[in-house]
Amino acid sequence: MGVLAGLAAIAAASALTGSAGAHPRPTAKHVLLLSVDGLHQSDLKWYVRAHPRSALARLVWKGVDFTNAQTPFPSDSFPGMVAQVTGGNPKTTGVYYDDTWNHALLPAGTTSCAGVKPGVEVTYFEQLDKNPLALDAGQGLPGLPDGILAMTGNPTTLIDPAQLPVDPATCKPVYPHSYLKVNTIFEVARAAGMRTAWSDKHAAYEILDGPSGTGIQDLFTPEINSEAPAPGASNDWTTDNALTMQYDSYKVKAILNEIDGFDHSGTTKVGTPAIFGMNFQTVSTAEKLPTSDSLAGGYLADGVTPGPLLTRALDYVDAQIGSMVSELKHQGLLGSTVIVLSAKHGQSPDTPSALTRIPDGPIMDGLNAAWTAAHPGAGDLVAFSVNDDGMLIWLNDRSAAATAFAKAYLLGHSGTGNDIAGNPKPYTSSGLAKVYAGDDAAAFMGVPAGDARVPDVIGIAQYGSVYTGKQGKIAEHGGDNPQDRDVALVVSGAPLAHGHWRHFDASSVETTQIAPTILQLLGLNPNDLQAVQAEHTQGLPLP
Repeated sequence: MGVLAGLAAIAAASALTGSAGAHPRPTAKHVLLLSVDGLHQSDLKWYVRAHPRSALARLVWKGVDFTNAQTPFPSDSFPGMVAQVTGGNPKTTGVYYDDTWNHALLPAGTTSCAGVKPGVEVTYFEQLDKNPLALDAGQGLPGLPDGILAMTGNPTTLIDPAQLPVDPATCKPVYPHSYLKVNTIFEVARAAGMRTAWSDKHAAYEILDGPSGTGIQDLFTPEINSEAPAPGASNDWTTDNALTMQYDSYKVKAILNEIDGFDHSGTTKVGTPAIFGMNFQTVSTAEKLPTSDSLAGGYLADGVTPGPLLTRALDYVDAQIGSMVSELKHQGLLGSTVIVLSAKHGQSPDTPSALTRIPDGPIMDGLNAAWTAAHPGAGDLVAFSVNDDGMLIWLNDRSAAATAFAKAYLLGHSGTGNDIAGNPKPYTSSGLAKVYAGDDAAAFMGVPAGDARVPDVIGIAQYGSVYTGKQGKIAEHGGDNPQDRDVALVVSGAPLAHGHWRHFDASSVETTQIAPTILQLLGLNPNDLQAVQAEHTQGLPLP
């Protein structure tokens, strides 16, 4: 049995057998988890103040508003969502980003593993799809996009195994769910006989199934980076905010069908899940796009007030959440359902004048050129990097000398990027405030030196640095800036208390605490989660 297979077997066994300990008394029969990607706590505060009768305001008024919540670093969608359903940070889950490098696995497509040099890019995003240009990821459905609700609830079948890294011990492809080192709330719920469902943006989100591969019974994953609004179009669903709203609306319809007791397609009666939910992308694209639909994206000059596009996006999300609450009430489920509202990540910078767009490609090329000049015949130093508003770099040479060389180069490099208007803007230190390299990078993430997954160099960006060779975005996520990580977190619903009440909690909490909280609400044991045991993750302090 390979290393990854062994981890999967252990995690799956734990998910199916559970751990010892008394289960708490159930508070709710259903938990609806909503991730509004990009939603800062400051956005929620602004919206509730401006719209005191909105659906978002009602959630806050009938729940606990955690005003000092953070998502994990790196603040990417993949580790952010994994955290919410495992209770773990990347050091425990092994998930750092949706596009990373692994020093121990073999290149995708390897079928004869003997003697193959390890090291591979792990591409757990749209590249895995059988057809990444299709909204149904290659299922071949007719009548797209409106027919997308007929998409399978088992997106593992839509992943091209030739795109997957290979375990050298088994010589088998490593699916996302097998890459995850720990189990999920969905697996714990299923072991207790509860129904589970989820909706997200790539087939690769089958990682949320957990190592058993069976945690989510109904997983709806229309491909967000497919051609939109129809096959052959030049856009995808993220390049125009109106298209993003259309895309999110398909997932909203899936949620409404599930509230009504059907599967996501609305065709098969299965009962309302105990754990279900979706992620919204509309706020995220409204923060990132300079303009869309003749509306300016991002924030006004104060860096606090949403601009017209973001205001529209917040209105849209508010309306969709309102429709879910109305449907729960219509089905008689509002009194037994708790809604958890949060975000996989924030976005940075909020202040337009702080933006410095920096082409990262030339920086990586310069680092390689400097290395090969100093070490003739050594080859490129950089194996892979992912740079959004921070830098994660994996090196071909992991020695102390090599990682120190990379750190010195990055901190010594200066150049010219461009500002919010596209005008030239100088930068220093590669746009970075701090660099962790080698053993320091591993220590920063809390893993042993030489870990096969951890980046060899971690660059913490100066506020406002966004790595892109184009001018198509004004903000990003993935970094360690507070605006990347400070997200909304509300736990709300009649099962928590009766009548009108509102509770603010300003204590420092993490989105990892969502996972044990959900299990507690359902009367399940949080210690059945391996990451909860490993990190001693506590449930959120509910009154």
